[in-house]
Amino acid sequence: MAFTYVDIRSPEVPKLDGVLFFPVTPFTGAGHIDTAALADHVARGLDFGPGGVFAACGTGEFHTLDPEEYGQAVRTAVEATAGRVPVFAGTGGPLSLARRYSRIAQEAGADGLLLLPPYLVEAPAAGLIAYTRQVVAASDLPVIVYNRSNARFTPEAAAEVARLDKVVGFKDGVGDLDRLSRTVSAVRSALSGRDKDFQFFNGMPTAEVTVPAYRGIGVELYSSAVFCFAPEVSLAFHRAVTTGDQDTVDLLLRDFFHPLVTLRDKVPGYAVSLVKAGMALRGHDVGGVRPPLTDPSPQHLERLGRILDAGLAIAGRDGEEAAR
Repeated sequence: MAFTYVDIRSPEVPKLDGVLFFPVTPFTGAGHIDTAALADHVARGLDFGPGGVFAACGTGEFHTLDPEEYGQAVRTAVEATAGRVPVFAGTGGPLSLARRYSRIAQEAGADGLLLLPPYLVEAPAAGLIAYTRQVVAASDLPVIVYNRSNARFTPEAAAEVARLDKVVGFKDGVGDLDRLSRTVSAVRSALSGRDKDFQFFNGMPTAEVTVPAYRGIGVELYSSAVFCFAPEVSLAFHRAVTTGDQDTVDLLLRDFFHPLVTLRDKVPGYAVSLVKAGMALRGHDVGGVRPPLTDPSPQHLERLGRILDAGLAIAGRDGEEAAR
C-alpha cells in the first residue's frame, strides 16, 4: 500500500489509513531483542496490507526497552518495511528519556512518533502541554499525541497541542466518548482555516470492540493488536465495518472480540501477553513478555485457542464471500 505526504510547515507528514499494525517486540530465551524475528513479524504483517506500522509502542513493550534496544527495534521495523508504509515509533516516559527516544527514532529512519504518557505522575493540562512541546521539539518528526492513563488532555489542552506544527494526530485510549466528542470539535475549531491535515485515532485496548461507537463521532482510524496474530480476523472486521456489513461485525464481536476482551480482562497486562501467545499458537514464536507482565496460564491459552479458531472460521467465510 502506497502512502502520501501532506505539505504543512512541519516536515513531511504521512497520512494514515486502513488497519494500523502495532508489532510486538520479540525476545530470545536469554531475554534479548530478537531482531530477526521482529523483521519476519513485520514482513508477514506487511503482506496483509496495513496502513502503517507502529514499532516499539504499547504492544511492543516500549516500557521495557532501554535506548539501545529501542533503537534496534525501530531500525529493524524501518528496514523491514522498506518504505512500503509509514513507520511510527513510540516515545514517552520521563521527559529526558522521551526526548532521547525521539532523537533515536529519527536517526533510525522512523516517519513519525506516537507520544505515550509521561512517567507515573498525574499532571494538569498546562503540564501536559509543556511536556508535549518539549518532546515535539526534540526531533523533526511529526507526532501523534496519545490520550490515556495519566496523560488525559482536556478538549482545550488537546486543541492547544494540535496547533503545534509537528503534532498531526490525537489518539484516544480513555474511552470517554462525551469528552472525546468535545475534543474532536475543539481541535477542528482550533485548526479551522489552517492548511494542516490532522487525524484522530481510537487507541482503546482491543479497539475493534469500540470501533462502531468511535466511528459515530468521526474517529475512524484505530489500532489493531489482533492484526499481530490474526490479521485475517482484523481485516475481516475492518472490511465489514467500512462496508456496512453489520451481520459480520456483530458476529465477530460476539464470537471473537467480546470473548477476547473477557479473557484479556482476567489479568492485568494480558492486552500484550495474549497477543504474543496468539502468535505462538499460529506458529510464530516471539518469546514471552518481560516483567512486570506475565505470560498466560495454560488454562487461558486453551481458551485463547478456542477464541482464535472461532474468529478464523468467521474470517474465512467472510473472505470467501468477498472473493465472489
